[in-house]
Amino acid sequence: MPRLTEDTPFIHDGCSITESTFGRFTEVGQGSRIAYSAFGDYSYCDRYADIANASIGKFANIAAFTRIGATDHPLHTAACHHFLYRSADYWDDAEDDADFFAHRRSRRAVIGHDTWLGHNCMVKPEVTVGDGAVIASGAIVTKDVEPYVIVAGTPAKMIRRRQPVAVAERLIALAWWDWSHDRLRGALADFRALSAEAFLEKHDG
Repeated sequence: MPRLTEDTPFIHDGCSITESTFGRFTEVGQGSRIAYSAFGDYSYCDRYADIANASIGKFANIAAFTRIGATDHPLHTAACHHFLYRSADYWDDAEDDADFFAHRRSRRAVIGHDTWLGHNCMVKPEVTVGDGAVIASGAIVTKDVEPYVIVAGTPAKMIRRRQPVAVAERLIALAWWDWSHDRLRGALADFRALSAEAFLEKHDG
């Protein structure tokens, strides 16, 4: 029996999960922290990922120690310390700043389908990583990433395209990530053996 199931995410030991949802066949690696986020079907993160305020597409591959939706501090005020918004931790007669937390949670990072985020990379709030994109290990992504490109560096910049634009557009139109579990199984040999172009010739239309 496969360890991944449609019904329940496989959450490894030592994880912290806060108000998050998980699709079918999802997995959360050991020691990861997931807060106010949504994982699409088949997506997973490896060990010690830290993901907050993020919408993760289907079939996302998120490596260990990745940070998505890294939270920030106020910079326009006299202090940037979290006593400003976690005030109840410091004074019995003070409340936390609910508006600050609501604003933080609204600044979502969006990770597309069939993406690969390398070890120890970071994706900042309000950044969209397009379908099929690859983020290199250690990259810091501060701006939107086009579909099916590979980015690297600090800040991350495009290195090359994962697929030519025309192929990328056809893959997005095909949207194989929306196929049923049985249809994916039926095409498994083709996923393994064929180039993207050959796969499209066989399965597009």
